[in-house]
Amino acid sequence: MHKISKQKACKIFTLARSLYYRKPKKSDDYRIKMLLLKLARKYIRWGFGKMYAAIKNSGYTWNHKRIRRVYCEMRLNLRKKPKKRLPNRSKQILLQPLNANYCWSIDFMSDALVSGQKLRIFNVIDDFNREGLGILVGTSMPSKKITDYLDCIAEHRSYPEIIRCDNGPELISKDFLKWAQKHRTIIQHIEPGKPSQNAFIERFNRTYREEVLDINLFFTVQEAQTISDNWLIDYNNYRPHESLKNLAPIEFAIRKATGSLATAPFMGALRSPALDSNA
Repeated sequence: MHKISKQKACKIFTLARSLYYRKPKKSDDYRIKMLLLKLARKYIRWGFGKMYAAIKNSGYTWNHKRIRRVYCEMRLNLRKKPKKRLPNRSKQILLQPLNANYCWSIDFMSDALVSGQKLRIFNVIDDFNREGLGILVGTSMPSKKITDYLDCIAEHRSYPEIIRCDNGPELISKDFLKWAQKHRTIIQHIEPGKPSQNAFIERFNRTYREEVLDINLFFTVQEAQTISDNWLIDYNNYRPHESLKNLAPIEFAIRKATGSLATAPFMGALRSPALDSNA
C-alpha cells in the first residue's frame, strides 16, 4: 500500500485543500421542528405547502428544501387517498321509462343510532313511477346482502332490464356484476361525481332524509327498519308527486295502465289514513 501526501491526493482528484479540511456545520433544526410541530398540532389537515407558506409569512428565511427535509424526517406527510381506477363511464341521459319494471335506480345513505353506531341504508325505486320498491337498513351492506335483497324484490316484480347506480365499492364488485349478468340485467354506472345522472333516486333520498332520518331518533336497527317500511307504504300510496301529475306512485301506475291518466284529474281516490282520521 502506497502512501501519498494530502496535497498530491487533492491535486489528483482536483479537490481544493480548503474543502478537504473544511468540517461540515451541524445543522440546528430544532427551531424548524418546533414550528412544524406547533402548526401540525393546531392545523391537523395542513400539508407541507401550507406549513411552508405560514413559516415564510412569519419572516423566517429557511429555504423550502431544508424545511421539506425536516418535515419528512418528522413524518408529518399526509397520506393521500389513492384515486379509484374506474372504467370510462359514458354520460347517461336520464329519461322516464314508459313501462314499469324497466329501469330501477339504487343508492346508499348513511345515518346513526342514538348510541353512535353507524347505519347504512339501501334504497331501491322504479324510475317509471318513482315507486319505492324497498328500503334496507343495516350496519353493513356487502354486495351479497344487496343481491339477496334485490332477489327478494324481484320475486314479486321480476328482474328489471336496467339498474342505474353510482360507482360505490359494492356496486362495482365482481359478485354484483356476476349477479346482474346471471339475471340479464344491464348495470348503468353513472359518471363519477355526477349524481344528477341518477336524479330520480337522489330526489327520493332527499325526501326520505327530511321525512324520516332528520325527525326520528333510532335506538335499534329494527326500529329504523320498521319506521322506514311504514313511511314507504305512505309514500307509495298517498304522497302526491309533482312530476307524476300530483299523483301518488301507485295511483299513477294504475291510471297509466287503465289509460285514464290524461283525462281524469287527481281526486284523492287513495286517501291517507291521516286525512281520514281528521275527517
